[in-house]
Amino acid sequence: MKKLKKQPVTIAALTTVLSALTLVLAFALASEVAAKPKSASTQATVSVFATGLNNPRGLKFGPDGFLYVAEGGIGGMDPACVVVAAVGPYTGSPTNARVSRIVNGVPTPVGDPLPSSQTSAATGSLISGVADVAFIGDTLYALIGGAGCSHGVPTIPNEVIRLNDDGSWTQIADLSAFLMANPVKNPNADDFEPDGTWYSMIALRGDLYAVEPNHGELDRITTSGQISRVADISATQGHIVPTAIADHGNFYVGNLNTFPIVPGSSKILKINPAGNVKLDVQGLTTVLGLVFDGRDRMYVLETSTAAGDPTPFTGKVLRVDPSGKQTEIASGLFFPTGMTLGPDGALYVSNVGFGPPPVGLGQVLKITVP
Repeated sequence: MKKLKKQPVTIAALTTVLSALTLVLAFALASEVAAKPKSASTQATVSVFATGLNNPRGLKFGPDGFLYVAEGGIGGMDPACVVVAAVGPYTGSPTNARVSRIVNGVPTPVGDPLPSSQTSAATGSLISGVADVAFIGDTLYALIGGAGCSHGVPTIPNEVIRLNDDGSWTQIADLSAFLMANPVKNPNADDFEPDGTWYSMIALRGDLYAVEPNHGELDRITTSGQISRVADISATQGHIVPTAIADHGNFYVGNLNTFPIVPGSSKILKINPAGNVKLDVQGLTTVLGLVFDGRDRMYVLETSTAAGDPTPFTGKVLRVDPSGKQTEIASGLFFPTGMTLGPDGALYVSNVGFGPPPVGLGQVLKITVP
């Protein structure tokens, strides 16, 4: 088996380090995915809510009561214009990802197809595409993280788009151009993505807020297309790969961190509206999801918790009480990649969000916490 290089890696991925060994394990164990996740001592129940997804990522409930899921898609074969050293060359497609509405456990595409890309075969041919979704009123917005010239999709940049009622989509803001025009203080030279690898997005008071892991920043995007930087996370934290965002009076941002994985090395930062960054929670591992419930409790999604290389069936959900106490809610997840809180108070988690190449192995898990 190919041995992984010990190098700094961003969400661009998680893709470099999910190498031959991990993919073989993932493929061999894919049939067991539904049976593996389990609850912890909290008496939470874990069930499969949806199947048939392609690299599912961020997810949100819409005002219609349905769950909407961003899918990374299935990649593509169009060449990139530049080679990203750590994971390239990418290849991509303008049409191999989608946003799906979950109806009776089955994904139904919403509107036209969207761009998807993949890393080189040597690094697993792993996928980026639609990274997250968010609603402002009845309008659905999507965050594109796998497009741009550097990902083999020269005709579509990484961007925020609006999904229209007629099935079309409209660009709201060109995120690729913003990154190129507004560099952060401490970019990572060894794994630099010109178009970025945008990952999480939330809606707040009529605007959208997105986290970019590769450059290390939190940005505000208005529905009229204006982009401004809330915080250059790299300026105070260096290259920590910020991934997950939630709002709870302030912004809370979790980080993946660089690889190889060191359990307990990830954290949650509290960022106020002025952009001041402060440590809030530490002792976490590979954070890719973050939500709060109505009792001020924070839920944290960890994608892989074993030391070293990413390992399937080691993903977890933790609860962090206001006192700081951490409780394991569920474990045994297969590279989970996104989490949201449903109107029923349950957690919904994208599972098999990175991993096996066959189409349609992605899931959404429902975790009911008493």
